[in-house]
Amino acid sequence: MPSYKGKFKPKNPTKYKGDPTNVIYRSLWERRLMCYLDDHKDVLQWSSEEFCIIYRSPVDSKLHRYFPDFWIKKRSPDGKINISVVEVKPKAQCKLPVKDPKHPRRYIKQVKTFAVNEAKWEAATSFCKDRRWQFQILTEDNLF
Repeated sequence: MPSYKGKFKPKNPTKYKGDPTNVIYRSLWERRLMCYLDDHKDVLQWSSEEFCIIYRSPVDSKLHRYFPDFWIKKRSPDGKINISVVEVKPKAQCKLPVKDPKHPRRYIKQVKTFAVNEAKWEAATSFCKDRRWQFQILTEDNLF
């Protein structure tokens, strides 16, 4: 079984947009998606964390760089070419955390993480809209 983090070696390196010798996965879910993108005949090109989107963090009000998990160029069943920017996240990180009186520090950290993620996703949605791309968040519900 592969480790939770590591290097991915594409079988089809010409499909990878970027450096195919330096493809890093940070979860087994990301690795699973990489295998799909590398093997699927309708995926024309893809990349992982190869570009950034600038966003303002609600935590410190500063500008930061967000590197989306995936950029995907795919042919749809009707023959159209679509480009998507995809973020892979656990479903639990896509909703406001539930307050836990026993662990107030953990709750505060989770709220901050959620707020930063929302700011990233809002910036990514705007970035993609300007380019006529689609932004998606994939969770365990969509990946399996």
